[in-house]
Amino acid sequence: MVPIVCFIGRSNSGKTTLLEKIISKMTKRGYRVGTIKHDVHGFDIDKEGKDSWRHKKAGAKTVVVSSSQKTAVIRDVDKELELDQIRFEYLKDVDIVMAEGYKQSKNPKIEVLRKKKNTELICKDDEQLIAVATDAKIDINCPVYDINDADGIADLIEESFIKKTRDDEISVVLMVNDRWVPLKPFIRDFLGGSIKGMINSLKGCKEPVKIEIKIT
Repeated sequence: MVPIVCFIGRSNSGKTTLLEKIISKMTKRGYRVGTIKHDVHGFDIDKEGKDSWRHKKAGAKTVVVSSSQKTAVIRDVDKELELDQIRFEYLKDVDIVMAEGYKQSKNPKIEVLRKKKNTELICKDDEQLIAVATDAKIDINCPVYDINDADGIADLIEESFIKKTRDDEISVVLMVNDRWVPLKPFIRDFLGGSIKGMINSLKGCKEPVKIEIKIT
């Protein structure tokens, strides 16, 4: 399962600047990075008058724009998608997902704190807080990095998530009714091994590396 790390912080704390540096570091190390930006105010990336805009205005629920370099999906949703669902639907071909925002999620978090903006942490009591990047002196029971130490934070993400995930023999993701269901190691290995064994016996499916099953 592709790991997710959320970067949390108040407005203008420097989240985007730090995240941009870390993305660059991770990419130069050869990793494929996916990002998710949480926008609480809503957004619109489609330009009025463009063909895709005209398709949506005509009533299409989902519009896909595709070229040899990029693919974009513009899709109406009845409710905001959870991080795990976004990862499952759109971020399957990356090594790490880094999200900006989502302080309420249950994913690991790194908080960015700039002293001239605030001295109180948002996620101080959050069990998923794995590190703080700051230019202030704080007392907290987790690693504290300089707010500009992109290399150090990249090391943390690489060692704690990417390499650890790659060491897993079988990675299994179970989504039920668009919700991620956490699996205990025994269940994960049982499901993965059983399904892989059955698929392996089918014609043209010898030694499968990646299997996706969707039942609707």
